Amino acid sequence: MVPFEVPRVAKPRIVKTRQHASAAKLCRQAGALCRLALAIAMLCVLPEGGAAGNEALRIGSKRFTESYLLAEILARTAATSTPARHVPGLGNTAIVFEALRRGSIDLYPEYLGTIELEILKSDAPTGSLEEVNRGLAAFGLAASIRFGFENRYALAMRTDRDGAPALETISELAAEPQLRLGLSHEFLGRPDGWPGLRARYGLPQQPVGLDHGLAYEALAAGQVDVIDVYTTDAKLGRYELRILRDDLDHFPRYDAVVLHRADLPQRFPQAWAALQGLAGRIDEQQMIALNGQAEIERRSFGEIAAEFVAGSAASTGRSTSPASATGPRAAANPRSAGDKDSAVPRGPGLWRAIAAEDFWRLARQHLMLVSVSVAAAVLVGVPAGVAAVLRPRFGALLLPAVGALQTIPSLALLALLISALGVIGTLPALIALFAYALLPIVRNTWVGVGGIARGIRDAADAFGLRTGQRIVLVDLPIALPVILAGVRTAAVINVGTATIAAFIGAGGFGERIVTGLALNDHRLLLAGALPAAALAFVVEAAFALLDRWLKRRRGFG
Repeated sequence: MVPFEVPRVAKPRIVKTRQHASAAKLCRQAGALCRLALAIAMLCVLPEGGAAGNEALRIGSKRFTESYLLAEILARTAATSTPARHVPGLGNTAIVFEALRRGSIDLYPEYLGTIELEILKSDAPTGSLEEVNRGLAAFGLAASIRFGFENRYALAMRTDRDGAPALETISELAAEPQLRLGLSHEFLGRPDGWPGLRARYGLPQQPVGLDHGLAYEALAAGQVDVIDVYTTDAKLGRYELRILRDDLDHFPRYDAVVLHRADLPQRFPQAWAALQGLAGRIDEQQMIALNGQAEIERRSFGEIAAEFVAGSAASTGRSTSPASATGPRAAANPRSAGDKDSAVPRGPGLWRAIAAEDFWRLARQHLMLVSVSVAAAVLVGVPAGVAAVLRPRFGALLLPAVGALQTIPSLALLALLISALGVIGTLPALIALFAYALLPIVRNTWVGVGGIARGIRDAADAFGLRTGQRIVLVDLPIALPVILAGVRTAAVINVGTATIAAFIGAGGFGERIVTGLALNDHRLLLAGALPAAALAFVVEAAFALLDRWLKRRRGFG
């Protein structure tokens, strides 16, 4: 019997068409661009968290006028002997204190009452610097350099409204439940703020949260009846307000001091010596005048601080009046309570504010945050979306997970990242933006690759393509328009979301928006919002052009 031999079938040769080669080339180019963007990100991030951060003294500030000004004064005073950098608008006490504790900044201006009640959780604040420093020693921190003034919390209401009750004390508020309270968000959560005040006085009102920069205007417009104020607010003189007396002595002392890392005098001895000269240099009236130059005259924080530091240097060894400390502008300020013209802000026009000297710095920071976060999301999201198609069980877990990331409030996510990473600035901002960019990229990759007809895959398998080859040469080129639409969506969304980076010192056009909110300066708000919106249009147009170019390439061959 003649044995039957099964003929051997030669393995088909893989023929790479020009379209396959073009697709592979595009994939390699995209990967190279993403890796380059991530390398740039590392260069931007490493100095922030490593030893290079010690080259300059880093001074933080909270997100309100007085904190900006004091931090700028500290930075310019230290800069006379040591490189110093102001990291502005780091949000509320919790964020800026965490940044200090973790070593992301070296010092920031704070108030004794806040340190005792909110940081040290003291039940009986004493206003003693010695007691405060004993508590701060456990954190490796210390408080020094009393500026010379106290900035107390208080409640205030208008006196010129018809039918408004003529209250004198906070206790009398308990008998007026109809009054509408608009309180700053931090005041609503602080133990020395609304929770303690309500318990102490038995207040029945249900306050609404209101940004401090908008509170005076809301009060003037009759939208609220009572607001929380700082006693050094410049706007107190612009409105007919009555400060309600704290008749039960709820609020502690809020002497302005410098809260710093305990090793700061040893690390920056020359800067520390220069900062000592600020002790007792600013009284309450001077601080009100400085705040007024920012909030009423619309002068920049840097300009005001530079004038103050120059005036302080010139008057060293002499007693300083408010006029001499803040310059002739403060002495000649014609604004007074009841001056109707005082509501008209002065300062550069909108175009000059947009094209200010910080424009290109903020544009570079904003573009870097968007491009790097989206590039990282592409490097992770596209393979994850492909894996979700190949492994349906994995996809069933992945898609809800990336969707859940979108539900986390941006500021809450930033706070969590700061606590976990121990740094502020670029790194946590990039991680947050990366998380928000994942969903459209992962989902569009899953939809694009998963929607490829089964017959096309079978044909690729018949040519002997392995899974990886099929994905690169067949699946991704076919799904590319859908994937690109997801990247496009992520990039445009991140242009807007990147404005939150300013809350943790990562810069970008959000820096202007945050400052504009603190000052209630609509011109400055628009100077940040309009360039961000324009950048979103530019990104959208760039992707539209890329889409058209890819369509032409796909039609070739």
